[in-house]
Amino acid sequence: MSAITLYHNPQCGTSRNVLALIRHCGIEPTVIHYLENPPDEATLRDLLAKMAISPQQLLRRNVAPYHDLGLDNDNISDDQIIAAMLQEPILINRPIVITPKGCKLCRPSEAVLEILPVALPTVFYKEDGEAIYPR
Repeated sequence: MSAITLYHNPQCGTSRNVLALIRHCGIEPTVIHYLENPPDEATLRDLLAKMAISPQQLLRRNVAPYHDLGLDNDNISDDQIIAAMLQEPILINRPIVITPKGCKLCRPSEAVLEILPVALPTVFYKEDGEAIYPR
């Protein structure tokens, strides 16, 4: 099966749903617990480039370091955001999934289906009971 990598936080429901969706499709991904094993600067920049998003778009805003580090300043640069993400990995939004079909920030969780190499085989139920149906 194709190699898939998931930047994962097991405390996040969306991340858990993405992992479960991937496994539901019969794939066992490489799971990187990014809070314990954060990406280095080159990897983070590569992920941003592959997703074609800005650091601002990957930035989590609902965590304490966002305000503590002054990231709510409109004049903050991309390099400053990346430096903050490297210092405080919780600032990196997740889950990020890399497949042969692309790299994506998978929010909502069903966004992962756009880049999986196989189709959803059967209905999948998220943790909250919401059903995702095969197309």
